Amino acid sequence: MVTDHNLAELDALAAQHFNIEEITYGGPKQPYIARYRGTLKVSDSQAAYESIEKALQPLGIVALLRKEDESLNLYLLPELEKKKEPRSYLNLVLFILTLFSVLFTGGMYGYEGDLPQGAWQTILVLVKSGWPFAVTLLAILGAHEFGHYFAGRKHGVQVTLPYFIPLPLSLFGTMGAFINMRSLPKNRRALFDLAIAGPLSGFVVSIIALIIGLNLSTISQLPTSAAPGSGLQMEGNSLLYLLMKYLTFGKLLPQPAGITGIALLIYWVRYFFTGQPFPWGALDVMLHPVAWAGWAGLFVTGINLLPAGQLDGGHIFSTLFGEKTSRTIFPFLVAGLVILGFFSNVWWIWAALLMIFGRHYAQPFDQVSELDAKRKWLGYLALLIFVLTFIPVPITIA
Repeated sequence: MVTDHNLAELDALAAQHFNIEEITYGGPKQPYIARYRGTLKVSDSQAAYESIEKALQPLGIVALLRKEDESLNLYLLPELEKKKEPRSYLNLVLFILTLFSVLFTGGMYGYEGDLPQGAWQTILVLVKSGWPFAVTLLAILGAHEFGHYFAGRKHGVQVTLPYFIPLPLSLFGTMGAFINMRSLPKNRRALFDLAIAGPLSGFVVSIIALIIGLNLSTISQLPTSAAPGSGLQMEGNSLLYLLMKYLTFGKLLPQPAGITGIALLIYWVRYFFTGQPFPWGALDVMLHPVAWAGWAGLFVTGINLLPAGQLDGGHIFSTLFGEKTSRTIFPFLVAGLVILGFFSNVWWIWAALLMIFGRHYAQPFDQVSELDAKRKWLGYLALLIFVLTFIPVPITIA
């Protein structure tokens, strides 16, 4: 319990850094000890906050710095109880399950012909054909999550080891991975670093995988129609994926037969955004498993950089432009996904998820201090990567 003497001490401490205009003390209905409304005495809000934080640590009190209704508020709260480190055996079990799931998926993708008789022979064949895809995809996901992990540790944020999510009999054999942030970042710079480290790390590994994988891939002509009782699956295009195929093979792939000039341009604009018409008979790349994993990495990067809510892109955008701007663009983002959903219904699922979970943004202790110039440029780079990696129609099946 905070006594009057304690409050006087806190008032004096706040007055060292704050031009106090109004003081409100907490009670049973308020979670804070005291709230000070006013202005900072110095222009460097980050230095002021760190000084306040250092002075409050021996008292077991934490500070929140907020800008609300065009005024600055300093909240003092009892120190949050540190959560115990979770046991890592669950992370290990989930990783092993994901490894087997991704190996199986990669094996089914990479193996051609009939599977052998006998369970062990089948397992050995699937492992042998599936490991290039599995190792590459797990390296991409691991780079992404450990980028978050090490950035969090650097800034003193409590973060868990990655939780990988197995999803057998799916497109990739996994739903990806995540880490759990168990404490608040100190300021927007720390939140930005934690958010951007994952996508940048995963993006770099995805590019390396695609360069290697595309050079192991071949070009051949697609069938002119689907065989009875079968179908054909086509991966979608991002701007970067199109460019990398062009740099590797010297062609925009898939290359439709018999279309040139303006008609080809019109075809590509339509195909890029709708996945139609299906390119029967066109030249296209037959992706090596490493390239398929690299494509998946770019796809995951594009989704993670959507500027909404708790996604990495949401953290980056809100720290770069502010939460108010993030909330302003949110309806337009959801509307865009709904429109894309008419061509790929996966975006309806994402629009629904964002409506449920995408309206809440991470709140660092110091929400006032802005990003420095270097981080702003990194933020602009992340937005560019989002534009380059976003795939309007991820998968088309005909």
